[in-house]
Amino acid sequence: MNSQTPQIFKYNYKNITISGLPGSGSTTLLDMLREELKLDGWHGFSGGEFMRAYAAEKGLFDNTQRKHHDASHYEDDFDRQVDYGMREKLQKEQHWILESWLSGFIAQQVPDTLKILMTCSEDAIRIDRVVNRDQISVAEAKEHVMGRYETNLKTWQRLYAKEWQDWVVDAGILSAQEPIDFWHPDLYDLVINTYSSTKKETLKLVLDALKKK
Repeated sequence: MNSQTPQIFKYNYKNITISGLPGSGSTTLLDMLREELKLDGWHGFSGGEFMRAYAAEKGLFDNTQRKHHDASHYEDDFDRQVDYGMREKLQKEQHWILESWLSGFIAQQVPDTLKILMTCSEDAIRIDRVVNRDQISVAEAKEHVMGRYETNLKTWQRLYAKEWQDWVVDAGILSAQEPIDFWHPDLYDLVINTYSSTKKETLKLVLDALKKK
């Protein structure tokens, strides 16, 4: 028995995924959980950070700008490689906190994974958060957020149609008549609306779900 084994029994889950659209608070939650759980050996990984580093390396955007790029800037094989790398971590390792748009979908049918969906029911708040994060205008934020969502959704619907069928429809979570929606609440164990939940309240909700009483 290794030194980490007793820590497993403190938690209801071995790993965590955090998903959410821009401005929903997913990165903020990742940062809080990294700090809260670091002494127990938990590690955080942001898919967005990884993709940004890749985009900078390939010269896909000006490294002085903070705006994120959509999925059309990456090769299909690379996109799938990153996502399946996350799935493999969840299947074979423990104490990972994986944050990305698709991490909750990629975790479907993977046991012992707490899948969190971050939402914000007020679009104006989401836009304001992106403005402050990326230091861009409101008009740029609106165009960038909405356009990026549409492009990513179309790309991922094409890339992951088979996985949607296998992991969601065949598993009985949603019917075949439902459109492919990677952020459907039924795919998640915990849904948090950050418009009505403060940072402190959000963290408590997650820790209450994660830790054994």
